[in-house]
Amino acid sequence: MSLSELGRFSEPGLLVLISLADGPKHGYAVQEDIGMITGGRPGPGTLYGAIRRLEERGLIEALPPEDRRRPYQLTALGRRTLQAELERARAVATVGLRRLAVT
Repeated sequence: MSLSELGRFSEPGLLVLISLADGPKHGYAVQEDIGMITGGRPGPGTLYGAIRRLEERGLIEALPPEDRRRPYQLTALGRRTLQAELERARAVATVGLRRLAVT
């Protein structure tokens, strides 16, 4: 599976997967973590839309609620997908940086 299947929604989905890579988090914690990573927090519609799409594709799963918050975690498929996407991004970035160094 590739996150490109999510179309224009692939970046928020990728950021959610990255956030969940170090363990389960509820939506607000994911939002805060993404803010720390990127310098900008996704809005609730963007965040929960990405969470819904990732869950529908089996990349993340909801855990039992804690108080009023629902944590999410990566599935095995989500972990493999994230690994593949990050390796692809690294390959693209390596080529781009190499080309910039030539000019």
